This record gives sequence, C-alpha cells and structure tokens, in this order.
Amino acid sequence: MKETDLPHSSILHHITGKSVYVNDIPMPDNGLYALPFISEKAHANIVSVNCYQARKLKGVVAILSFQDIPGENQMGPVINDEFCLAENKVEFIGQAIALIAAETKEIALQAAKLIEIEYEELPAIINVRQAMNNGELLSDARKIERGNIEKSLQESVHTFEGEFYSNGQEHWYLETQSTLCIPQEGKEIKIYCSTQHPSETQAIVAQVLGLPRHLLEVEVKRLGGAFGGKETQANHIAVWTALLAQYTGQAVKMHLSREMDQLITGKRHAFLSEYKVGFDSKGKINALDVILNAEGGAALDLSMAIVARAMFHIDNAYYIPHLKVLGKAWKTHQPPNTAFRGFGAPQAVAVIENIIDKIARFLKKDALEIRQRNFYSLENNTTHYGQKIEQNPMSNMLDDILESSKYIQRKKEIGAFNKDSHWIKKGIALVPVKFGISFTLAFLNQAGALVNIYQDGSVIVNHGGIEMGQGLHTKIKQIAALTLGVKAECIIISPTNTSKIPNTSATAASSGTDLNGKAVENACLILKDRLAKVFKEKYGKENENLIFENGMVSSDEYNISFKKLCSLAYTQQISLSSTGYYRTPNLYFDKKKGQGKPFHYFTYGFAVSEVEIDIFTGKHKLLRTDILHDVGESINATLDIGQIEGAFVQGLGWVTTEELKYDTGGRLLTISPDTYKIPCIDDIPLDFRVELSHHSSQENNIKKSKAVGEPPFIHALSVWLAIKEAISAVAHHKKEPELSIPATQEAILLSIEKIKKPARTDLSASP
Repeated sequence: MKETDLPHSSILHHITGKSVYVNDIPMPDNGLYALPFISEKAHANIVSVNCYQARKLKGVVAILSFQDIPGENQMGPVINDEFCLAENKVEFIGQAIALIAAETKEIALQAAKLIEIEYEELPAIINVRQAMNNGELLSDARKIERGNIEKSLQESVHTFEGEFYSNGQEHWYLETQSTLCIPQEGKEIKIYCSTQHPSETQAIVAQVLGLPRHLLEVEVKRLGGAFGGKETQANHIAVWTALLAQYTGQAVKMHLSREMDQLITGKRHAFLSEYKVGFDSKGKINALDVILNAEGGAALDLSMAIVARAMFHIDNAYYIPHLKVLGKAWKTHQPPNTAFRGFGAPQAVAVIENIIDKIARFLKKDALEIRQRNFYSLENNTTHYGQKIEQNPMSNMLDDILESSKYIQRKKEIGAFNKDSHWIKKGIALVPVKFGISFTLAFLNQAGALVNIYQDGSVIVNHGGIEMGQGLHTKIKQIAALTLGVKAECIIISPTNTSKIPNTSATAASSGTDLNGKAVENACLILKDRLAKVFKEKYGKENENLIFENGMVSSDEYNISFKKLCSLAYTQQISLSSTGYYRTPNLYFDKKKGQGKPFHYFTYGFAVSEVEIDIFTGKHKLLRTDILHDVGESINATLDIGQIEGAFVQGLGWVTTEELKYDTGGRLLTISPDTYKIPCIDDIPLDFRVELSHHSSQENNIKKSKAVGEPPFIHALSVWLAIKEAISAVAHHKKEPELSIPATQEAILLSIEKIKKPARTDLSASP
C-alpha cells in the first residue's frame, strides 16, 4: 500500500466501537455529574434565585452561582462581553445561571427542577430584521471599497436592488459538547474536552478560575465532529465543569443532551443582505454595493471575523471593478452565533450567485454565460481587497466540468422536458467556488510540533491540530512518514495536549493540515539532518546526498536501516527529539484601508446539480450532482474526496431541509432530530460524482497540497439554484422566483404559488 493510500487512522477503532471520546473516559470513583441551570427567558432581569430545596436534595454536592467564581466572570473569546454565569440579567434562552454537581445525572436534573427563579421580563429581539430596526451593533461596522460605486451605478445600462436572506444552521455534530475535569496535585487540573481550540480553552478556564495557564492541562484525543461549533462554544462546558471540579475537589463530567446542546449553543449566522447592482446588456457587472447584516446573538463571539470573511468572499469567482461591501453584526437575544464550516463565505457567495442568477433571467440568458463573462482573468486578477490571484485554474476546470457533466446538453434536454411536463419541473445549475485559505487574523497562522524518535526507530508525533473525523492525524502521519522515509505503521500521533504544544491556534479555517503539517515536517527535517550527520560520520561521507526511504538510509555505497541509525545516534548522545514550527509567510491586511493579502492562496471548484420538483407538494428530488474540486497535489485522495462529499451534503442540509424556527418569545422550536431535519441517505444525489482537479499545484504549501475542509460546502448552492430554476420554469422563466435559504418543501411550494399569480410583476430592473 502506498503511503498516499492510507485509510483513516482511526477507522478500525470507529467500526469496532473502540474509539475513545470524552464521554467514554471512565469516571473516577468519586466523580460527579454536572448540569447548567439555564434561563427560560430571552431577555429579563433576574429578581431572585432560590436554590434552598435543590441543595437539600440527597446526592447534590454543589450548586454554584456567579458569586462563587474566583476569577473573572467572563468567557468571551475576543472581548469580555459574555458572562460565564448570569449576574442580574439574562439575554437569551439557554444562558447559564447556576451550575449543579451531583452524584448522578438524574439527581442533577431533579435538582434543576427544584431551583426557584423569578424574572422581570424585558422586550426581546429575536431575529436580524428586528435587530436592524432596534439599531444595536455588537461592534463597529467594517467596509471594503474599490472604485466609484455611485457613478458606476448611475452609468450602468441596467440596475436593480434587493435583499437576500439565508437562515442559520445547527452544527449537529454527532458527539455533543463534553468535558471531564480531574483535579490533580495542588491546584492543577487535567481537562479532557471536546474542543477545537485547546489553548483557548486553557486560557479561558484559567481566566475564570483565577489560575495561571500552566496549572491547567487540556487534552483532546478526538472529537465526534465539530464543524466550527467547538471552536469557542466548547469553552463554556469546560469552564463550567472546571469551576465545579475546583470547588468540590472531585472529578466532574458534563455531557450535554442533544436538546440541551441545540438549545444553548450558537449557530451559523443568519444573514439579511441588501444590495444594488449595475450591469450591461451582456451581463457584465460594473458595480455592486452590498450590506451584509449578520445575526450575531447576545455577545460578539467570532461574529466580526465571520463578517470579515463574508466580505472577502462577496465576489466569489468574479471580477467586479466597482465594489463596496459593508459588514455588520447585529445584537439579538439569542445564543451568541459562532463559527460554522465556511465561516461566513457561504452566506456571501449565496448573495452574488443569486444576483448572477437574477441577471441571467432578466437578460434571458443562461446563467453560465453571465458567470463566464464576469470571471477573474489574466487581465482582471485583483480582488476588491487588493490581493492578486496568482494561479487561476478555473478556465481549465470549467472545460472539464462542462465535458464531464454534459451541462449544455442536459440544459437543452431539461428545457424540452419542462415544455411537456405540467406537474413535474426540472432545473439545473452550475456554480463556481473561489475560497481563500488562511485565518484572516494573521497571527493565528502558526503552529508547533514535537517529534520524538525512539531507539527502535518508532516515532511519536505531537502537534496542535485536532482530529475531528476529517483525517488530520492520518495526513500528519503520512507527512511524517514521507519526510523521515519510514513506514506509516512506525508512527503514532499522540493526543493533542497543551503541555506538549503550547499556544496553538484552533483547528479551523481549513488550515489544520497546512499549518500543523508544515510544523511536523520542520521537526522531522531537523531530526533527519541530525541522523544524516551520524550516517556521514560512520561512513566518512561528508558531501553525499542521502536517501531516506522505506525504512532505510542510503548513500551511493552504503545503507543502514532507520532503526539501527536511530540506535547509533542514541549511543552517540544525539538528541532524537525536536520541536518544529511554522508560520504562514507574507500575510497582512490593513482594516482601515480594506486592503492587503489575507490569504496564502485560493482553492477552486465547480458543481453542477440537477433537480426535479413536484409543483403540487413542493417536494424536490436531487437527481445528479457533479463536483470538480481543486486540492492541489492531494496528500490523501480518499480523505479529500470524503471531505468534499461530506461538506456538500452538510451544505445540502443548509440550503434545503435544515430550518431554525423560533417562537415569539425566542425559544428554539426545532430542537431535536424529529423537528430539525439534517440530510439523510434519501437526500443525497441519486447520481453523485466527485473528481479532484489536476490543474494546480500549490508549490509553497505542505507537499504542494491545498486545504479541503470548508470550500466544498459552497457547492451545495448549485442545488438551491437548480431548485430556483425549476420553480422559474413554472412561469416559463419570465418571472423571478422568491426563494431564500433554506428551500424547504414549504418554501418551494409557497414560491411556486407566488410565481403562478398573474398579478406578480416581472424582474425589477431599470433600463
């Protein structure tokens, strides 16, 4: 088996049920089970809290309030605007007011029911439109602008304006939020946490407990999914559990139920975007003026970073000479919204792709023609924020996807089908993706590693990345094996631990392999150089290039096994342990000017999806999806294809079936699997084809590869646009359908009914 064909390193553990997650770690004999007591009101003053009866309950060991916090009552990841435990007011349903530790989960639940609380209810802002009317931002608005918007709009042959709404999305990771804290000697605490960001978890727990970070050791073996939902939100569970462990001196575990998890955690940001666009009679966009309004929730969390990435991706794959984008995060009385796969880019790309679709329908042209006319090119290759697109394989990739998907032929066939079919309509759409890779906050683009080689030639690799099902550890193992020239079975990846790799960045922004892979490679190269010196001293070959391959180290005349060379190095008192480090070069961005180079590189892709809809019921069927995606020179093609498929299906849920619904009091109604519909096997394409592009190689990245985690999520917009095209066919493509995200069965049916009404006006474009 080639190293590049390695299966997922945990696959055998997964299929045999032996994989260890936080909730699988055995509880110490005196371990306690924890539960947060949460607000039932979206916005209210706390008049009184009475825990007397709850504390009397047998088996209850501790009930803590904000008054019991020894450090700061703050756990905001960016600014201190989020209480660990509510003090005098609550600002969303699910906000923690008290913490319960008991001998069993059942006792903790019973205790929560015995706590008496009195509220003075206040007006609640539930959604982004209400927030915009209320006028309270979580942070100052940001702007990026190029060209002269007003003049260009005035000079455009055609203009129209509108708004576009995309709802939020629940992460629905299989493993809910979990932490186990075990007190050690003195004030030390060992924290096993399902977090994407161990160093931040360590920092926030230290802040709340009033301890220096070195007393807190955070360890992560693996996560059962995260998708951004455990980048900051895992900190809450860790802090609450650690507080109880510190207070009681006993081990404490908190593992949220599915309903509790969905109720109290933040989601993907809903966006209500306003736009004005100017274009000519051929569909070339001259000017675009956009305001991206994000629903932030009750605290900032990562909202402004998410808004910033949305602003960077409002162009998607298109050169727009005059472009202004304003980004705002609005305060609502909902749980603080947070990172989610794509990190704001899907919401922005949806806006520009809907505009392209609308222009095409107005001009009575195929949307593909409009897209081609606006693509970045060799001449027009600078983004609105000033970064040049140095390598652009989109032209070649488009030729490939058009040929493999037979888009043009199928488009004609669908047109003929729709003419003869009254009750079933079909639609097809082709959508491109251009996605920037790097944390947009430049200093986060760094990683460390620790590689230890033992005398028998076996290797243990420590790095700061988190394995959450995506295969990061498998890729890191391959990188180490290829660099050292040993078999992959000689290498093991240790659990991620803050005592081994400090000050790590989150495993996020699709950069887990890029950053940690480079750091591991750096450590391996240092060790390889030490071993090479031992070889040359033994054989007297100072200037020969050595080959490390298949467990052997060879020159033109001599060779020795890697194992024997390691043993020899030890006897010669040569260190077989090394740290490694990597920082992404040449990244910068001036927020005031809105200009710079925030991304190390771009990755690209195309998707073609075909759907059919039943105009009586609004039900849709996804007939076929073709995806061509750019991953550079793939480190592991099997894992990359799996990530593309998984991201697409998750995106499919966002654009079709997953709907967050709240009552007028702000309570989430779609709070469990029976009311919140994630995609299942019946929702995936009947014909699903995924291919990796071979038109680019990222020379300045690890093994010439490109990141793959987030960008394929956006391919799902091809399904949403295909549904919209099918609805449009009901009115012979003469009217613009009203359709937001998600296109649920109900939304499709309502859109069909509206488009069938004769009183409805045509597209609102001005000559």
